[in-house]
Amino acid sequence: MVLESLLFPVAAEKKPWEMFFIGVLYSSVGVLLSLWIFNKESSFVMVFLTVMACIPVVYSTMKLEESKDMEIKSEIELLKEHNKAITFLMFLFVGIAFSCVAWYVLLPSETVSTLFQKQMETITSINSNVSGAFTGQLEVFGKIFFNNVKVLFFAILFAFIYGAGAIFILTWNATVIGTAIGNFVRSNLSAYAGTFGFSSISSYFNIISLGLLKYALHGIPEILAYFYGGLAGGIISVAIAKKHFKSRKFSDILIDVSELILISIGFLFVAGLIEVYITPALF
Repeated sequence: MVLESLLFPVAAEKKPWEMFFIGVLYSSVGVLLSLWIFNKESSFVMVFLTVMACIPVVYSTMKLEESKDMEIKSEIELLKEHNKAITFLMFLFVGIAFSCVAWYVLLPSETVSTLFQKQMETITSINSNVSGAFTGQLEVFGKIFFNNVKVLFFAILFAFIYGAGAIFILTWNATVIGTAIGNFVRSNLSAYAGTFGFSSISSYFNIISLGLLKYALHGIPEILAYFYGGLAGGIISVAIAKKHFKSRKFSDILIDVSELILISIGFLFVAGLIEVYITPALF
């Protein structure tokens, strides 16, 4: 397996930024193969192909983090070690999202409508649910927060059942966020070009920066929450697979997993506040 052999957790923790380029590569290969072989179903197929490439490194990460639970006694030290894994996995996620933004902006509109069809449907559904059924900010916050908690639950469940299963939900979210940013950038570029032309290259990058900032403000803590939750589910999954539940250290593993889940819920709460009260005020 060529792609899955490029990087593994121990090396990735030393140079986490390399995972950004791995994410771009995995996603781009998934996009190209899905368009070439499964054109009409490319919207879903590119996600599955990207997930297939990511599974080995993600599962290896879960095993590495579970082994740290068996060796490290200090909870603070353990969280620091987990944060190394979270960091390079976040770079992987950002790389996938960035790749989707680039392909969304660069590909012809007909190809984009096919490649990102399901992602656009998801974005439209989310926006209509939030703006149509709820008018008050507190109600909107509640809707967003509990919807994100539901996604977190599935991330934990998938990781628990499949070990690295959370990577499917995280990859899907990366493509949705990349689609949203790409749509924002492409729409604003078209509007700007039609009105003023591209007399200044700085205006081009200003639009891209605004698109990234609009979704990064609440997107970063939200995705961090899913990674912490996925890591928690993956750790407990590996512990059971290795029959470490028979060990005296299993209680420590459960405490560590509980802390990771609480951290993830805290991140979702912050992300919801930013999305409802801060992002609309800025954009």
